[in-house]
Amino acid sequence: MCEQEPTATTASTTANRGGRPVSRAEFDKMFEQLRTWGTHADASRGAWAEAGPRQAADAARLVRSGRSAALGLPWNTVAGPDNAVPALHYMSDLGVREAPEPSTNKDFIGADFHGKAVSHLDALSHIAYRGELYDGHVSTEVVDATGASFGSVGALGHLVTRGVLIDLPHAEGVDWLEPGTAVGAEDLQRACDTLGVEPRPGDAILLRTGHFARRRKLGPWDPSTASAGLHVDAMPWIARYRPAVLGGDGDSDVRPSPTPGIHSPIHILAITALGTPLLDNLDLEDLASLAASEGRWEFFFVVAPLNIERGTGSPVNPIAVF
Repeated sequence: MCEQEPTATTASTTANRGGRPVSRAEFDKMFEQLRTWGTHADASRGAWAEAGPRQAADAARLVRSGRSAALGLPWNTVAGPDNAVPALHYMSDLGVREAPEPSTNKDFIGADFHGKAVSHLDALSHIAYRGELYDGHVSTEVVDATGASFGSVGALGHLVTRGVLIDLPHAEGVDWLEPGTAVGAEDLQRACDTLGVEPRPGDAILLRTGHFARRRKLGPWDPSTASAGLHVDAMPWIARYRPAVLGGDGDSDVRPSPTPGIHSPIHILAITALGTPLLDNLDLEDLASLAASEGRWEFFFVVAPLNIERGTGSPVNPIAVF
């Protein structure tokens, strides 16, 4: 791991460095307060269904310059501290010129994508808490070796909606938030006020911590042990806006977790309590530069996961258009 001492221009000034500890009892109380079980007509899609034709039409009106940014990471086949299970890419056929034409070159790709190195979508079947998925489905009853019969990525379809980038480093005047920095509700509100943007129901809320700006300058580290992200206390703020999807340049969770015995509390509160799918490991650097040059942090947003019937998620390459 390559490290250097942070400077005034690179280190986060966020006061909530690690966030307050949250007991299991406090966490369970918040889970009960936030959960939206029984409120969606199609529970297998959950909050994803908040974005319908009206949200898509409204988002289309945000396209003015036509400039766009892709948010997916390059396909990473190199092992590293943040890529314990590298993606696969190899040639399965090298075309040799012979009759009949044409000759063909073919390749194979594969990935254990629920990690830290592949941009991907977490469907509602991905996370269980106390043995239950969203809406109270018992995980062992609806997920087996063939996949998920509830909450699969295949049930979601594509998403077209307004995207909102909450660019915390830009709002704070720094390059990135240091790993371990916990983002609370006050941090989110302050950033939105500075950027002049406010989420609406059905939006895609994307949180930039500057993860990949730091990685490109200082080198990779293990984000499973230290990463900037949302503190548990931020989730009531997120929930009141009823986003269709929540995402970030990490996996949304601050690490280390503030709750003993729970490794990914934001995954639980977003996916299992709220029914909100997550977008993990997005490369938000080009989007951040584009938003700053456009002077606005809202945009037309499209994400189309692979149609994997019974899948718990999918690699993705979302597109933002200004």
